[in-house]
Amino acid sequence: MKIVVAGATGALGRQVVDAVRGAGHEPVPISRGSGVDLVTGKGLVDVLRGASAVIDASSRSTTSARVSTRFFGTVTRNLLAAERAAGVPHHVAISIVGARELDASYYAGKVAQEDIVQAHAGGWSLIRTTQFHEFAVQLLGRGRVGPFQVVPSMRSQPVAASEVARELVAIASGEPRGLEPDLAGPREEDVADLVRRYLAATSRTRAVIEVPLPGGWGSGMRDGTLLPGPGTRQGRQTFDEWLSRRTG
Repeated sequence: MKIVVAGATGALGRQVVDAVRGAGHEPVPISRGSGVDLVTGKGLVDVLRGASAVIDASSRSTTSARVSTRFFGTVTRNLLAAERAAGVPHHVAISIVGARELDASYYAGKVAQEDIVQAHAGGWSLIRTTQFHEFAVQLLGRGRVGPFQVVPSMRSQPVAASEVARELVAIASGEPRGLEPDLAGPREEDVADLVRRYLAATSRTRAVIEVPLPGGWGSGMRDGTLLPGPGTRQGRQTFDEWLSRRTG
């Protein structure tokens, strides 16, 4: 089975490519480096021909609702149009638990993506997950101020991106399922504490300052809006297990 992976060089996309290969299928990674542009649509139809499914793992690092909405809206429409032209029967998308309730900043783009996918007349599957364990690492590149690391006040129940990747491949390998049950990690965590543990495990001495962000976006990060509801499916790998494996 030929499975195209959009956003194949990202934190999730790389693991999806590995999971496709591990499941015995043929991964087709697409990114700007491969000559395919998700934003302009350049090269999309040709690379999708003969594929059984497309997994959209694309992302954009931004805190702007306008930028996020434009990015996810454009990429999703381009992918779906190219899939129709190439005859691909199954589009698989991933969103974030609680994004629809928060609907601000980066999360607004995921809501736009959800709306476009669910209005699509063709075959589609959509799964929402919590943040990945890798989220703690991503924060390190955004909030360093001199000797300090600034981290937003946030509650999360992080899940292993590798487990999400395998779930996406399992979905893509079958018939379209529509909206899938949510998937979360096994344990609620404080994000600032995750960053502290990562810094300690990598022998970096940097004071972590936890900052409550303003507005509905910030309050939603603090009040549990992004946490899974009762009965949500849970992955197995904890943050500490992931950290131990990553740091050796």
